[in-house]
Amino acid sequence: MAQYQHLPIYKVTYDLLSLVTKRTKEFPRDFKYSLGDKIRNECIDLVIFIYKANSTKDKVDYLNKILERVQVIELMLRLSKDLNLLNVKAFSEIIVLTDSISRQAQGWVNKSRS
Repeated sequence: MAQYQHLPIYKVTYDLLSLVTKRTKEFPRDFKYSLGDKIRNECIDLVIFIYKANSTKDKVDYLNKILERVQVIELMLRLSKDLNLLNVKAFSEIIVLTDSISRQAQGWVNKSRS
């Protein structure tokens, strides 16, 4: 079985999941169990897709799913910021992580295609 815990993209994604979990706990009840849960679940899916991408020969499909999920997460985070559920500092901390994940996944895609 392929090791995935050593991958930098896995580490950053796990940090993202941890930070999103911490920040969405602070959401008001109206949003904690709807928007907050959706963001957390998307982050969990990211971790799973990284595991699957690392475990298969045809990585590009999973890597494209990772890139798609990151965009969905960023959209929901932007909405959270606009609704004042996340402050600017928390939003920027999270966006730095999503940007890193996107860059690493895109690099992985480029390497897999060559």
